[in-house]
Amino acid sequence: MIPWVLLDTTKIPSDGGELRLKKRGAEFSIMLGSNELMNSRLSGSEEALARLSCLRVRGRERPQILIGGLGMGFTLRAALAELGPDARITVAELVPAVVAWARGPMAEVFGDSLMDPRVSIFEGDVGGLIRSSRSAYDVILLDVDNGPEGLTRKANDSLYDLPGLSSARTALTPGGVFAVWSSAPNKAFTQRLRKAGFGVDEVGARANGTRGGGRHTIWIATKQGGSPGSQSQS
Repeated sequence: MIPWVLLDTTKIPSDGGELRLKKRGAEFSIMLGSNELMNSRLSGSEEALARLSCLRVRGRERPQILIGGLGMGFTLRAALAELGPDARITVAELVPAVVAWARGPMAEVFGDSLMDPRVSIFEGDVGGLIRSSRSAYDVILLDVDNGPEGLTRKANDSLYDLPGLSSARTALTPGGVFAVWSSAPNKAFTQRLRKAGFGVDEVGARANGTRGGGRHTIWIATKQGGSPGSQSQS
């Protein structure tokens, strides 16, 4: 068995812990304590997050996409594959070292995705971009934590509470899509999405795509008309 090699460590800003980048052969892992946040061999559910969401806005001219969390770039690369040349994708990554890892030791994983002219990188809090935007994005994709309850950073909870969801709805164009990746289902979050004015589809996805792996959850939430709370709760 090839041993893991620690390549780098970095602190998550504010109230977060320490991330560790490890490599074993051609395999990469990003760890937070004893929790593996992502692995370069397991990309299926993150790719599904982008694919299922971008399908909902196919046909729109010059679609604007916001991705919260760069990670290992699975969601970014899947979005690029689904979108045409007129799309624009902003990737918000809070931890500068993660961007440096993407351009350095993990460059082979990212390929040329960060050099694609449709892509821009924002080093900062995706929540700030969402709160400052109005009808700016056709799709917002969040993969910044293990789900709607903060693991890497307690402040991430504000993305998933009712005020945070209301901000996301405001930041979307009519009929826009707000999609969230999670390691597990969360019934309370589904209910909050509906209360915030979204039509909600909860989709299961395998960590390794068609080859199986752990079961993850993706919420595909569509901005509906009317005021929040007026939609059907069915």
